[in-house]
Amino acid sequence: MTDVSLHEKTYITDSPKNMLLTLASDGSVLATFMHPVLEWPIGVHVSPAGQVLVCGEESSTILQIDNMGNRKLVTMATKKDPWSVCYNSNNYSIIVGQNGNNKIMVYKVK
Repeated sequence: MTDVSLHEKTYITDSPKNMLLTLASDGSVLATFMHPVLEWPIGVHVSPAGQVLVCGEESSTILQIDNMGNRKLVTMATKKDPWSVCYNSNNYSIIVGQNGNNKIMVYKVK
């Protein structure tokens, strides 16, 4: 389970249930996100601009979710087993850490 907070929202991955939860600052559930291309969500990142990125380890995907946690905006496929994700706004890249091989992949965003 991973969690990250920004703009009075907390995003929590629930890997066994294949879901991303969005909580309000008082702990109430704002949204529950599930999607067929998100299997075993493990890492989540919220950029300073509010972009929500979540890793699906078993689906080998990175999804961009709207900041309310309701819908998928973009699906990005990775090579294998994404474990962590971060958006670097200085060089417009998505950095993905992989599970099991100690590799980091860097993807330029256009």
